[in-house]
Amino acid sequence: MDFSARYVALGDSFTEGLGDADPSRPNGVRGWADLVAHQLAQSNDNFGYANLAIRGKKLRQVMAEQVDAAVALQPTLVTLYAGANDIFRPKVDIDRLMEEYEAGIEKLSATGATLLLFTGFDARSSKVFGTMRGRTAIYNELLREIAENHGALLVDYWRFSEYHDWHMWAQDRMHMSTAGHINMANRVLAVLEHEGSLEVPPPVTQPQLARVEALRANARWAREHAAPWVVRRVTGKSSGDGLSPKYPRLTKP
Repeated sequence: MDFSARYVALGDSFTEGLGDADPSRPNGVRGWADLVAHQLAQSNDNFGYANLAIRGKKLRQVMAEQVDAAVALQPTLVTLYAGANDIFRPKVDIDRLMEEYEAGIEKLSATGATLLLFTGFDARSSKVFGTMRGRTAIYNELLREIAENHGALLVDYWRFSEYHDWHMWAQDRMHMSTAGHINMANRVLAVLEHEGSLEVPPPVTQPQLARVEALRANARWAREHAAPWVVRRVTGKSSGDGLSPKYPRLTKP
């Protein structure tokens, strides 16, 4: 179908939709990008959507594997979030990384599509990921400059204070929950100046854990989520190995 509006979403687990489980969808997840596509399609019967994001992808992989594929789809709107999986590696040259990021943006900008980029999240609430605040701040400053140079829209995730509430995060404490994804969809729609918004589920009241129970919960999280995450980074493996994009071709959302 020759769609008049074509939205292509690029990136990693953030855009693929991890944390917002939906067994009926490819890769078993929904996520904010699917929600945004559905909302935009409500006012355009000729709206196409592709999502090329794959969990675990580093920035260079996103640029190498997804940018040219996105250009071939002749997008009118592109969203891109990549780099978090690089920032959390033991070593990273952020300046060099963002040079490659900008090279990808130049290709996407040449299509004439509206570009929408994201800053990284300020993880100060996390004892584990908060140690990377400095790296993320540098990444954000370079990204803001790139967005300005290429006339891209910006979703300033760094400044979204609502994400310091744990109900916005999935049990793995690494990916947004369903509520977090719905809230992010609303944030994106607001930047796109789209009328209307989605209802964010209220937080579920959790019982206050005793100290021993809290320690057990943290130990379980470390065993089930943190340890496998560390092992993948040490061994060079990815949670996205063997996975294909959810929607590699334009489809009606």
